[in-house]
Amino acid sequence: MGTFRYLCSALLLVAATHSSALALTDKQKTQLKQARQSMGLADGEMLKRHICLWDLSGRSGPIYNGATNLRIDLLRYNIDISLEAFTNEGVLVASLKNGHCDAALMSGFRARHFNRFTGSIDALGALPTLEHVNVLLRTLAHPQLAEKMASNKYQTLAITPAGAAYLFVNDRALNSLSKVAGKKVAVLDFDPGQSKLVTHIGATPVASTLATAPSQFNNGSVDVLPAPLIAYQALELYKGMEPNGGIVDYPIVQLTAQLIAHADRFPPAFSALIREIATDSFQAVQSTLKKEADRIPSHWWISLPEDEKQNYNSLMRDARIKLRDSEYYDPTMLNIMKRIRCSLEAGRPECSQSIE
Repeated sequence: MGTFRYLCSALLLVAATHSSALALTDKQKTQLKQARQSMGLADGEMLKRHICLWDLSGRSGPIYNGATNLRIDLLRYNIDISLEAFTNEGVLVASLKNGHCDAALMSGFRARHFNRFTGSIDALGALPTLEHVNVLLRTLAHPQLAEKMASNKYQTLAITPAGAAYLFVNDRALNSLSKVAGKKVAVLDFDPGQSKLVTHIGATPVASTLATAPSQFNNGSVDVLPAPLIAYQALELYKGMEPNGGIVDYPIVQLTAQLIAHADRFPPAFSALIREIATDSFQAVQSTLKKEADRIPSHWWISLPEDEKQNYNSLMRDARIKLRDSEYYDPTMLNIMKRIRCSLEAGRPECSQSIE
């Protein structure tokens, strides 16, 4: 396949959470009423907003169609969202910036340009499992962190997990960081954090786009491709792994999809409600992610010894700190995620240190 569909496929999980009718609780209905009052809307008056979505298949794609179902549900609550699909995520970002979109659904990588706090959730090795992600999302829904969800004239309305990224390799011998040295690793050309990490381990970063990375792996132009498990089937990555490759069984990052909006077009009460509803959808997303992981034949997995996992953890931690010091990652977000890691696994070596 010629398109880098795995991130787009991951965003489908956002739509999947709304496959059944949206039903607000009594508390949420009260919140919505208060939000409408804060906006000066009369009873029965429609709240209209234009939402832009990144879907590589455009209006025929799964994200757009899933959002269309959500749009119908929202009409019951006097909320009318018009939808527009973008096949190019860069163009979508530009359309949000110029005011054409009231809000836009994009990858966490792109969201970092609007909010460094929430854009740092995708930091390398910061959230080892979906359990960590769940704790973080519920933490972020707390009113005390509401101000962190806004940055300049933008705010993060919703965050949903899009699956962990793993290293797909064309040679099973690449089961340690030392062996990756000298190999070619695909990195997104708009995310300098990836290039810095790859260079740090002595490998060669190969700048890729959303249109070229999977084909580069499948045709052997790169030896290593970081990707979520949903990419295995959607992008036929088994072609790049044949005959002696595999998937390193250790997640390197938890991907997210984020809904970024103009702050002045969504009042605080309304924004808080959207974040709460998005957080409640976690179980549905988790179930979908598990189904994708279960589709991968067991023979592809490359297990890592415990000492090699510690090497990965140390390397990713060093990279996070360097990127934090260069103001790429947000220090508050990194500290929150460290506390979550230590609350779930107090024996981690980092928990006795205060560097991050």
